[in-house]
Amino acid sequence: MTGFRNSKRIFLGLGAAASGLSVFYYLNKNKYTASMSWTSNYEPSPCAKWNDNWDHRAPQFIRSKKTKLSQKDENNNEDIEKYTPKTCRHIILVRHGQYNLDGQTDQDRYLTKLGRLQAEYTGKRLLELGLPYTDMVKSTMTRAQETGTLISQFLPKVPVQHCDLLREGAPIPPEPPIGSYRPERYKFFEDGARIEAAFRKYFHRADPNQQEDSYHIIVCHANVIRYLVCRALQVPAEAWLRLSLYHASITWITITPSGRCILRVLGEAGFMPANVVSST
Repeated sequence: MTGFRNSKRIFLGLGAAASGLSVFYYLNKNKYTASMSWTSNYEPSPCAKWNDNWDHRAPQFIRSKKTKLSQKDENNNEDIEKYTPKTCRHIILVRHGQYNLDGQTDQDRYLTKLGRLQAEYTGKRLLELGLPYTDMVKSTMTRAQETGTLISQFLPKVPVQHCDLLREGAPIPPEPPIGSYRPERYKFFEDGARIEAAFRKYFHRADPNQQEDSYHIIVCHANVIRYLVCRALQVPAEAWLRLSLYHASITWITITPSGRCILRVLGEAGFMPANVVSST
């Protein structure tokens, strides 16, 4: 009889424990629910969220020309397919070669003998890649002009353009600050707007009518390239000075039809012999 009573107590205790666990699980099921992958229930920090309409060309945000800004565009869904890009834009950024640091004017800051050799290696590399280059755009500063001219010797059929927006400058105060780099604040005010304009001009998804991937070579400067990379990847632009680039190096960013930006290489210079590589 005593054994029966003990067994009964054990079963009652187990039942109470099971009931308690059930109540605990019900109250906390959302808190402890495991998902199929860590990304399915993960919320990124606000600064890490990707802005799909960063270039103001996302098809779902394009409005009909007949629609006023104060009105809702009822035909927007019908136009999404029409305005959706089908191809990629590849932006190949090339830093100029080593130049004469003692020059007092832009004209005196021409490529050194080493800088010219670096540019030739870059031209050979771009030729070896065998890509159907769409065009080349060069900064109008002397060192970028000379670098682009040397590259053109290997890509003579690629049309060349020139752009003042790509000139070297101070894009935005860096974080953290660098003691040796402290231009006047007005330089950031002037140069920053110009370099940002260069980003808006050259970085955007393909036109919906573009039938094949395009490959654009941009020959410019370290500060400009570093800022453009940060803006394209949607990381804080103030981080630009944390990056470093070799002379005549290649940085490659692909902009997909969805507007995602992919950094394929940053400051690649492995195609040059070690004794040719330099950064200052």
